[in-house]
Amino acid sequence: MDPLSTTASIIAILQLSSDVVKYIIGATGATKDRRRLREEILACESILLQLQDHADDADEGTKWWEKIKALEGPDTPLYRLGIALQAVMAKLEPKKGLDKALSALKWPFDEKEVEKLISAMQREKSLLQLAMTNECRGLIREIKKSSHENTELLMELIQTIKDNATEDTGQFTKLNTILVEIRASQGDLKTYAGELRDQRVHLEQRTVLDWITPIDYAPQQSDIINRRQPGTGQWLLGSAKYQDWLKNDKQILFCPGIPGAGKTILTSIVVENLVTRFENDKNIGIAYLYCNFRQQDDQKAEDLLGGLLKQLAQGWSPLPESVVSLYGSHKDRRTRPSFDEISRALQSVAALYSRVFIVIDALDECQTTGGCRTRLLSELFSLQAKYGSNLFTTSRFIPEITEKFSTSTSLEIRASVEDVRRYVDGYILHLPSFVGRNPGLQEEIKNGIVKAIDGMFLLAKLHLDSLIGKRSPKAVRAALTKLPTGSEAYDHAYENAMERIESQVTGQKELAKQVLSWITCARRPLTTSELQYALAVEVGEAELDEENLPEIRDMFSERLRSNPLYDYAAHNWGHHAHEDMPPSQKVFGFLESKAKVEASNQALMAVKRWSGHFKYSQNFPRQITGLHLAAYFGVENLARFLLGSNGPNLKDSYGRTPLSYAAANGHEAVVKLLLATEGVEADSKDNNYGRFEG
Repeated sequence: MDPLSTTASIIAILQLSSDVVKYIIGATGATKDRRRLREEILACESILLQLQDHADDADEGTKWWEKIKALEGPDTPLYRLGIALQAVMAKLEPKKGLDKALSALKWPFDEKEVEKLISAMQREKSLLQLAMTNECRGLIREIKKSSHENTELLMELIQTIKDNATEDTGQFTKLNTILVEIRASQGDLKTYAGELRDQRVHLEQRTVLDWITPIDYAPQQSDIINRRQPGTGQWLLGSAKYQDWLKNDKQILFCPGIPGAGKTILTSIVVENLVTRFENDKNIGIAYLYCNFRQQDDQKAEDLLGGLLKQLAQGWSPLPESVVSLYGSHKDRRTRPSFDEISRALQSVAALYSRVFIVIDALDECQTTGGCRTRLLSELFSLQAKYGSNLFTTSRFIPEITEKFSTSTSLEIRASVEDVRRYVDGYILHLPSFVGRNPGLQEEIKNGIVKAIDGMFLLAKLHLDSLIGKRSPKAVRAALTKLPTGSEAYDHAYENAMERIESQVTGQKELAKQVLSWITCARRPLTTSELQYALAVEVGEAELDEENLPEIRDMFSERLRSNPLYDYAAHNWGHHAHEDMPPSQKVFGFLESKAKVEASNQALMAVKRWSGHFKYSQNFPRQITGLHLAAYFGVENLARFLLGSNGPNLKDSYGRTPLSYAAANGHEAVVKLLLATEGVEADSKDNNYGRFEG
């Protein structure tokens, strides 16, 4: 064997350890733990350098050549040391494409994790030290003797780190896959080989499912259901109409309601009821959607139908052939399936189940652009007619929607007295302490709230919020007599809320207004950490100062390694730019910065294209310009400005021009602008099988 290949693993581990040490030095906090871990890695480096010196001089067949061979490969100390270092790297390595201001990392390990990491490295270091003194047979004997225990401890360590992590666990899943491979060489080969095969199948299936759509409604379902009081919605679940819908095929239950009636909460209760009732029956499929007018870019007809397909397909292992075939026909060409293709696959998967339940919330918030709502309803009605699917949907009283369900069973959603009283019971602890000590006053509050809301559940929360600052039972009773009712109740309730905000001290008042502005203007719900970073942005500053992050209690992990708002900004800045006319100089500056455009594009295309390859920026188009992005988002004024300094035929690494992006995203005004530009190549082809762009 060539001596170079013999030392390749040692060199790789040395390079990895060097990178890890750099990240440790660059981290902040936990000085003692960082120093201990760094010193242990440097001690391992010292031994590795000595081993490398011997390996460089070793010829094949010599004692040192045999020792190095014994230290390398799977199920060896060198390999396990590399895995431990990869675990550290996975937690410390910053995401690419972010500003340097975000590269300062907060220490992501607790003291116990550091202790276990050091112990794992010391175990492997002791075996490496044996290579310096022992003959080869003794070394191999010691390696085999400790191999199983060391591997088990390392597996336990990485699992612990993974369980404690708040970030994407993809890298840790890969580490576990490697560890399973090591275990396969030790004990019951069939058991471990099966475990490895199952894990690989799961990863492959997850790649296909996330390719269909990266949108996952399960976290939203969990968030909504966790906000309801136990026992809520029993009036619906126990109703004759719901029971009939549940027990018979081809049923539609249409549940309209006024704004704020609690339709979304009741939808989550229906989903939970179905999942709980049929969780052990693999022949029953359940899929659900939460429509949101702020997420129109992620909820086109293809996205919504894809969401149903993804949920029904994930109930099968292996995945249905129609789904695998759909993925296979598009992945190499980097294309997306059409609505009709998704429809055929969905119907094929639905046919595999004996029964299918589909739940759609807020159909009124499903966009009408491009016939989205009409196409979705047509598909749902087709599934009902052909495959006996049951459909449950909620909506406001919109004539064109209610007309579609004129022949279906209908059940109006209103806030029931029992549900409101349960909600108030759960809210009491947020009210002044004297309320909790006064059962009579609690009953007065329940009766007052029930009387005032008139079926509008959202009003119950707003009215209860208005009681939080009251200082006496008399003040509470006075407020109860003045609770607004009727059609103007929401306006009065929100006015009262704003008055309470205005009465706060200046700093808190301004923070509250900023929070409301972000929540109101965001195109999708922001996570708490995204909101925190949004609030830290200072107008006029080119970089983000982490010392400006506001404190938000019980929500921010020390393991946060990058700007959580970055993903939202990359996907939505263009939509906000439509409303900023004329565009500000900062927008022009952003689009004229090659580095910022490239970084933003990577975050944008990573989600838009291959969620299975998420974060691997080299898999996505490079050489993107500001004009490409302006065309992608359809911002005509920006595109017109950038055409002054850029030609219309600039191509990215996939051979796509701005015209291609504008046309693909349906931005007619920008398409016309580009086609009217002198010298534009309207019939340009990209690099993928000579496909025409226009």
